[in-house]
Amino acid sequence: MSADDGVPPPAPDYPQQQEEAQAPAWDAEAPAENGEAPPNGTVGNGDDAAADEEEEPLEDEGEEEEGEEEAGPARPKPKKLNAKDQLPEPDSRPHLNIVFIGHVDAGKSTTCGNILVLSGQVDQFMHFLSYRILLFLCLSACRVLSGQVDQRAMEKYEREAKEKNRESWFLAYIMDTNEEERAKGKTVEVGRAHFTTQTKRYTILDAPGHKSFVPNMIAGASQADIAVLIISARKNEFEAGFERGGQTREHAVLAKTLGVSQLIVAINKMDDPSVEWRKERYDEIETKLTPYLKQCGYNPKSDIFFLPLSGLQGSNLMEHVSDPSSKIFDKRAAWYPKEKPTLFGLLDSHVQPPPRCESSAVRVSILDGYKDQGVVAMGKVEAGVVESGGQYILMPNKQKVKVVAVGIDDGEGENEYKFAKVGENVQLRVTGAEEEQVQKGFILCGLNDLCPVVTYFKAQVVIVELLPNRPVITAGYSCVLHIHTACEEVEITKLLEMTDRATRKNVKHPPFIKSNCMMQCVMKLASPQCLETYEKRPQLGRFTLRDEGKTIAIGKVIAVKE
Repeated sequence: MSADDGVPPPAPDYPQQQEEAQAPAWDAEAPAENGEAPPNGTVGNGDDAAADEEEEPLEDEGEEEEGEEEAGPARPKPKKLNAKDQLPEPDSRPHLNIVFIGHVDAGKSTTCGNILVLSGQVDQFMHFLSYRILLFLCLSACRVLSGQVDQRAMEKYEREAKEKNRESWFLAYIMDTNEEERAKGKTVEVGRAHFTTQTKRYTILDAPGHKSFVPNMIAGASQADIAVLIISARKNEFEAGFERGGQTREHAVLAKTLGVSQLIVAINKMDDPSVEWRKERYDEIETKLTPYLKQCGYNPKSDIFFLPLSGLQGSNLMEHVSDPSSKIFDKRAAWYPKEKPTLFGLLDSHVQPPPRCESSAVRVSILDGYKDQGVVAMGKVEAGVVESGGQYILMPNKQKVKVVAVGIDDGEGENEYKFAKVGENVQLRVTGAEEEQVQKGFILCGLNDLCPVVTYFKAQVVIVELLPNRPVITAGYSCVLHIHTACEEVEITKLLEMTDRATRKNVKHPPFIKSNCMMQCVMKLASPQCLETYEKRPQLGRFTLRDEGKTIAIGKVIAVKE
């Protein structure tokens, strides 16, 4: 196990569970023929406990008299309104989080920066939110990039890039916000920015590509609805990212594991002198990538969209490279006709929001907590609708809180709204909890449907590739589990069944598990965590296993024992 896996210190004040002397005695069940998990065991949701508990109104710390204005968070301050019924409703256009993934130096930050410029947001000044409202990352603190780019800011970034002999990277400077990233030319933290189209609202998550920062990429992709896999077409760069040790393969696997069902593959740097928009190079990359992406679980006909582009020049981002009337027209790209979409065209017309249920129980995965005129919980609404003035339970410590302000960062600053629907990134100002009681990995729930808090759970796991120095898994194997926003050490306590993916042969209670196998097993967490079965709530039931800084397996929760 490695520090790169980003295991946080144990959270304080967890409720003490009365653990059984032995792990739950789950019987082995054979995987279904279609590869899906078998039916769940009995899963508790805490309804009875919540119903028995007397609901007492919370005292609002510092809440003003009815009819007076409520103070909003200071970073930046929401628009003050006199009463809840005067609060606006959020934008009705669907909101999607897009994560840009791929090997180091593939051009992710440069592409993201040009998207901001081309999306019509150039007249406003880009501003950065403070460190305490940042997107949580498993390895290092991250900066959140919010807002837009004006001409003066662009000139500043271009000048800074030139001073560091990175003149061609000035667009990446829009997304890379700290000196470490700018000096090395590598994105370490996840940049966040916003843009809108006529039909949708988007938040860009620009994930780091270096292998040392895969936990950061996991934190970004865990919130994503769509992934854009950036591939460099430059000579030898695609091969470096796709071979063993490159991040193209690992990022593609992780994106699928973390719930990204639609993948745009943007073959970048097509204008490079080693490529010169040659169709042969584009076809070569598509031919090599497609079988691997299919192996990851994507359907090439419905889930994957390929397109060529130049993130630096802006070709095929908004304007079509084959359109003679566009500024980026290049006759060498005539093989990619105007009838085929640009990146913006794909996002607006071809990519659809994932299925969302606003009528289900509330689940908000917490990314961070900070203090700003009260306690603020930062996260994403995974299910249900969070309302201003509503009372909720913060799991796993069963802390009752009241949401006194619902903030949504929509690119124009954090504004206060009546409610936030599923899919929104939110900042919730709450009373009833201290700052240290709001931590990443926690889940905000409705009063009558609580998220299970478990130590033992049963899982179906697909082994990706084990470490050379640990080539088999036996009972007692320990590694690091990433599930929604939580990261915790886990031990495999019992092997229930193994399926060889090559021969489809099943073995019950095997002595060990090797690579290229699927297994059912019982796992024990080092400390209790919020999770649910994949069947009930996929966002809180899929996970990744990592060991010594490398992804070794992916899986889903099929039964829990509270």
